[in-house]
Amino acid sequence: MFNIAKQSIEWGGRTLTLETGKVARQADGAVMATYGETVVLCAVTAAKSVKEGQDFFPLTVHYQEKFSAAGRIPGGFFKRERGATEHETLTSRLIDRPVRPLFPEGFYNEVNVIAQVLSYDGENEADIVAMIAASAALTLSGVPFMGPIGGARVGFKDGEYQLNPSKEQLKEGRLDLVVAGTHDAVMMVESEAQELSEDEMLGAVMFAHKSIQPVIKAIIGLAEKAAKEPWELKLADDSEMLATIRKAVGKDITAAYKLTKKSERQQALADAKAKAKPLYADADSATQQKAGKLFKKLEGEIVRGAILKDGSRIDGRDTKTIRPIVSEVGFLPRTHGSALFTRGETQAIVSTTLGTADSEQMIDGLDGLKYERFMLHYNFPPYSVGEVGRFGAPGRREVGHGKLAWRAIHPMLPSKEEFPYTIRLLSDITESNGSSSMATVCGGSLALMDAGVPLKRPVAGIAMGLILEGKDFAVLSDILGDEDHLGDMDFKVAGTSEGITSLQMDIKIAGITEEIMKVALAQAKDGRAHILGEMAKAITETRTEMSAHAPRIETMSVPKDKIRDIIGTGGKVIREIVATTGAKVDIEDDGTVKIASSDLDKIEAARQWIIGIIAEPEIGKIYTGKVVGMPEFGAFVNFLGAKDGLVHISEIKNERVQKVSDVLTEGQQVKVKVIGVDDRGKVKLSMRLVDQETGEELADTRPPREPREGGERSDRGPRRDGDRGPRRDRDRGPRNGERRERSEPEGDGSLPAFLTGNDD
Repeated sequence: MFNIAKQSIEWGGRTLTLETGKVARQADGAVMATYGETVVLCAVTAAKSVKEGQDFFPLTVHYQEKFSAAGRIPGGFFKRERGATEHETLTSRLIDRPVRPLFPEGFYNEVNVIAQVLSYDGENEADIVAMIAASAALTLSGVPFMGPIGGARVGFKDGEYQLNPSKEQLKEGRLDLVVAGTHDAVMMVESEAQELSEDEMLGAVMFAHKSIQPVIKAIIGLAEKAAKEPWELKLADDSEMLATIRKAVGKDITAAYKLTKKSERQQALADAKAKAKPLYADADSATQQKAGKLFKKLEGEIVRGAILKDGSRIDGRDTKTIRPIVSEVGFLPRTHGSALFTRGETQAIVSTTLGTADSEQMIDGLDGLKYERFMLHYNFPPYSVGEVGRFGAPGRREVGHGKLAWRAIHPMLPSKEEFPYTIRLLSDITESNGSSSMATVCGGSLALMDAGVPLKRPVAGIAMGLILEGKDFAVLSDILGDEDHLGDMDFKVAGTSEGITSLQMDIKIAGITEEIMKVALAQAKDGRAHILGEMAKAITETRTEMSAHAPRIETMSVPKDKIRDIIGTGGKVIREIVATTGAKVDIEDDGTVKIASSDLDKIEAARQWIIGIIAEPEIGKIYTGKVVGMPEFGAFVNFLGAKDGLVHISEIKNERVQKVSDVLTEGQQVKVKVIGVDDRGKVKLSMRLVDQETGEELADTRPPREPREGGERSDRGPRRDGDRGPRRDRDRGPRNGERRERSEPEGDGSLPAFLTGNDD
């Protein structure tokens, strides 16, 4: 029934198995990839014809994580997988970016790639397995895919590169790098790093490229067993049409690209396009669409030729010069921190918002529920490029650009112990002409410093471009939007003065070499240093004072056995603290208490309340308390958080007090001194030894008690004449014809010590 084909290799200390022919047999290509106990099914389908009028390649990649893969039930009301999470969106992009350039130009059939995580072992990341499964499924499908590709994750610790490290190894190391590539070249790079040098980063990329070669061979081996017949692809020869358009408007396009201002250049190009339109005005719609694409191709030829010939760029710069930079901090009055970063015609307004632990982002994924304290959100409204377009929820591009900036800044943030705030960066792109994600990195770093977030070092980012024709190439620093669209590479490098914190590379050709990457990294290092210098003109160090509108957080530690007392039954006590003081209070399982408010007095009130709950009364220390009960023998005073003590009637004043209510009222504030704690923890207090006005301790002027004969003492002074002696055990008379023994209580018949305040 099944025609199963398998290919297995030992890779990174585990077995990687690729299988086809058993599951999803109606797809054009389907592969079940297993690594450890992580299993991903990827299915590829392709339309057999092109939709009328379509002039682009509609490739869609969907990555989905099934909660059942980790033995979990989704949270929320519906209890099923919902829309794509941020992680799923980023992984979809991770697969899309290296495979898209490997389809031939002019192939416009719709292709659908769906990768689903069916089993997850918590150790082997599913994104790399999904990338390999997608590459294998495309290779088997017969569509014109110039692969296969392989993918790998690389860590770096103690000078050694690690292939597909565990999550624990990634936390302990300095690098989280994902690389995809073909047999000959690198196609895609995505990373977060702890200030690696250019040589260390390049070494990691090349280590990954070497490590994926066995995977590529395994996919080819599987294809030899089970691949479908390749599609016959017929691409029209458009050279004659391109020559006609070049003759008609080639000079106009060349002149347009000598205009350095984006708006003027766009208008000149629009005029040239309008001039070329009559050439095919009477042709069918397909021919007119083809003419439009060839016009764009001609733009690329002109721009690329000028750069390779004499290094002449669109805006007149050479290949290494950075556009003018203007940085400003404190741009917005009510935010906790803000910056306006402008580089040429690219501009970002970035704001920092600080919050408490309850503002952390809750993420429900295959690894369970976790909380993220640093968020970075990137917005790209259509007005930033002078266009009318969709405005609303973020798309895949915005999610991806935001995560790139997040990875660049994240390694330089202080730890939660050093800075116990939740941090949100919001980047709104107000102008865009190349590398708005790197403007977000620069503006984000400035906004964090303006907010008082103690970054280890400022972070800057730069986008590098590439023009490659045969063996000739030019690497461009700080690329414009047009250089990105018409070039071959978008190579983004972010980092500090000490090293790289993030590297991302996307290309439009069939890969780049180690030599090109080495040149790009060296050139990016110089550009990054220049940008950091320009940023320093706005702010050089993190502000020592936070905004008056930002919450203050004070951290204290309490014994674990006191956590229950602070929370109270059903949270009663902590709710009362928050409601009364107005401060937010968060308690962690290790006894760490965080108190937050923009008002320092509220923080101090909550702190003192908590201290009162956890503190033990000190004998001889004076406290301020409140009368909460008045029995006949004294007054109960609440003096230390929830703790009460007894002021015996004899300790209220030095003179005799007939009734407690003659001196005190319930709710009255009094000052008391701790004079004892009995073996049951009952606290004995005195008012007479404290000046009730000033709170100063008073000398004990009461005459000392005189001892009785035989060394006995009485709490009530010497015995009066006629007082009876102590009762002795004696036999009582018969009861019901029997005699019984009765034990008399010890002592002299006076009040118990806990009622008199006497601790003798």
